[in-house]
Amino acid sequence: MVLTIHSLSNMTTAELEGKRVLVRVDFNVPLENGRISDDSRLEASLPTIQFLIDSHAKVILISHLGQPKAPSPELSLQPIAERLSGLLGRPVQFVAESVGELVEAAVSKMANEDVLLLENVRFHVGETQNDPDYSRQLASVADLFVQDAFGTAHRAHASTVGVSKYLPAYAGLLIEKEIEFLDGAIKSPKRPFVAIIGGSKVSGKLGVLRHLLGKVDVMVIGGAMTYTFLKAKGHSVGKSLWEPEKIGEALAFLADAKSSATKVVFPVDHVVVTELKPDAVSMIVDGGDIADNQMGVDVGPKTVALIEGEIYSAATILWNGPLGVVEIDAFSKGTFAVANALAQSDALTIVGGGDSAAAIVKAGLAGDMTHISTGGGAALEFLEGKTLPGIAALERGDV
Repeated sequence: MVLTIHSLSNMTTAELEGKRVLVRVDFNVPLENGRISDDSRLEASLPTIQFLIDSHAKVILISHLGQPKAPSPELSLQPIAERLSGLLGRPVQFVAESVGELVEAAVSKMANEDVLLLENVRFHVGETQNDPDYSRQLASVADLFVQDAFGTAHRAHASTVGVSKYLPAYAGLLIEKEIEFLDGAIKSPKRPFVAIIGGSKVSGKLGVLRHLLGKVDVMVIGGAMTYTFLKAKGHSVGKSLWEPEKIGEALAFLADAKSSATKVVFPVDHVVVTELKPDAVSMIVDGGDIADNQMGVDVGPKTVALIEGEIYSAATILWNGPLGVVEIDAFSKGTFAVANALAQSDALTIVGGGDSAAAIVKAGLAGDMTHISTGGGAALEFLEGKTLPGIAALERGDV
């Protein structure tokens, strides 16, 4: 481990047997008509849960789902309990509260190796406020706390940070894996190290770009944020998405890039349309200028070939963010070409969560990646070099 944190993997069966273990998992899964459409996050939690079962602990799971302002039946975790039961091959009891007498009664009846899932923590107003009283109630039914929800580790909430003030706190196996790949790749990568950074807005990625500059050998920049950089260089971008207020920061980055050892690669051609709709007629524009009545929606074939060349020569690849408007199939070709190139690469491949991870899953290529992060926003902040509250709460004070 690169960071000095308490880790579940260092604990023995003797230390865990019979213990009530409160585990913060990330079961914020996509739902379609009340059904789970992608259970990748559930599967990612299985090693930690199984480790605790094998250690004869009593496993109490907590998570959020969506962003409810009040209890909402459509965001209940009950369907999650049913799916998780199938994945584990054992019953998972569901409690329709996250704190209180129902929870206390259910926990008191648990036997070793039982698994219990509590209701959506965001049904309680104290969760997002990191309320001490709610944190204390969550912690009151357990002997120790395991943080395994990397996807929410950038949030200082009751279930991610607050409970660690009342219980001994440990990193779960998923958190350990996320840190191993993300932190390890930045600090001690196999080279050449290529970063492919996409996304819609410069404002959301400038921190990552700055942090990686000088650390990676090649940085490929794509997605709609490309157009803010092109505008900063004096090109016309038509109706493409760009951020006028970020021109100054874009110019500063470009200046820093010139003096950096990192080779920065921008798209050399663009797929453009006059209207952003699925049946829009597209065309390819070479170079950096886009007509006033057009907007860029994807990288062109020359850019795809350029990126593929960088991928096939790399030893480590980090990808975060799509290269086009992936919500529309016709404009997701560049993104899926990158996904396929990563799958064929012999490099260590790390996908930084969010839309890029969704593209990998949609393409059926998840098994071909070395690591797919479960945290979109958390992975982004980690790659910026920021301290994540949910991980900082696990740092050891004895080293």
